This record gives sequence, structure tokens and C-alpha cells, in this order.
Amino acid sequence: MAEAQIPAKNDSQNIDSHKSDSRKNEKVGPVVSTKMQKTIVVQTSRRVPHPLYKRIVTKHKKFYAHDENGTARVGDIVRIVECRPLSKLKRWRLEEVVRRSALAGAPAPSELDVKI
Repeated sequence: MAEAQIPAKNDSQNIDSHKSDSRKNEKVGPVVSTKMQKTIVVQTSRRVPHPLYKRIVTKHKKFYAHDENGTARVGDIVRIVECRPLSKLKRWRLEEVVRRSALAGAPAPSELDVKI
């Protein structure tokens, strides 16, 4: 009997399976709050024309995202992706920190021994 050979999965098939995750909605914006445990608040902005006056206005919206390891800090630019509901407000999770904030590592003035 001839055995049917099953082709081995190559890298292109693995990449295609990863693309199924890329269909989820993504947003990029700065972290505005990290005061909760394992939760960050990301503010995104978009520019849309005003419905009546057609002037371009900037609209902002805040999203609560799950940060399992607590890696994001206030001021960081992060990418968040959709996920299943994790709580009443959290429907996003932290994908990656795109850019670190310069303010996050800055010492407080009291630590610098400078009289103000």
C-alpha cells in the first residue's frame, strides 16, 4: 500500500496563521494613566470633518487595556489590540510598547538636591 505523504508545514503557512490575529482592530496612542493594577488607559485621537461645518476637528477617546506585566508607563506610545471582554470596561490588551517616554525615567526634583 502506498502511504500518502503529508506535506510538512513550512514557514509561509505559519505566517498565514499569524495573519488571522492581524485582522483584529489595533490602535496606537499614548498611555495617560497606569494607576490601576494590570490596567492602562490609552488615549487615541482621530481627525474627522465636522458634520455641519466641514472643518477638521480632533476627537479623542480613552481605551482601557490589559497590561499583564506592567511594562507600560505614563507617556509611552503603545499599540493595543482587541480581545475578549476582560472586565466591564477592558476590551483591549497591550500588544507592544512602540516608544518609551523620556518623562518616565526622569528623576523628581527632590531627588536632584536642587533648591527650587
